[in-house]
Amino acid sequence: MARYTGPKHRLARREGINVLDKQSKSLLRRLMVPVGVHGKKRKKKLSEYGQQLREKQKAKAIYGILEKQFKKMVNTVAHKPGDTGELLLSLLETRLDNVVYRLGFARSRFGARQLVSHGHILVNGKKVNIPSYQVEVNDTVTISPKLLTNPNIMPLLEEKPSLLPFLEKEAVMGKLIRMPKGADIEVPFSTQQIIEYYSR
Repeated sequence: MARYTGPKHRLARREGINVLDKQSKSLLRRLMVPVGVHGKKRKKKLSEYGQQLREKQKAKAIYGILEKQFKKMVNTVAHKPGDTGELLLSLLETRLDNVVYRLGFARSRFGARQLVSHGHILVNGKKVNIPSYQVEVNDTVTISPKLLTNPNIMPLLEEKPSLLPFLEKEAVMGKLIRMPKGADIEVPFSTQQIIEYYSR
């Protein structure tokens, strides 16, 4: 299963945004300094292509997706009727690892991905260990019973995350009640520029 295994702080500094879903004082201090020995000297105005590339890289870093899989998602929504940018965001948000994160079962998408990969997540009562699995409307997502006594998971289950409008949660069970819309989610990247990047 392909995934990024390099330093996460490097990704965040490269894009200039916090892609780790957590507050780290050391990271927040370093976000303003680009990676590399000569990072401070590199600041220059990006071309239109450069801006589109950076938006694409931000989305990939945030959702933990590699190029081949991301391009496939863009090609999939490009042939569907409707707002292509909104459809892309909908696909990204309904990945199983992202839904697990949004439901508050993990503190980060990287943590959610690990829960899924290790077989701790059930969809409609069946174990699913594929992070990119697309959750459908009315699917229920739960944590496996053996994980409920895990000391790292128990505090998370006691918290009440602010759920997005397309999700419902009751105890250790979450549900996708409708497909996400663009107005539901604020993301630090432009889906329009991503679509334009791939339409070249």
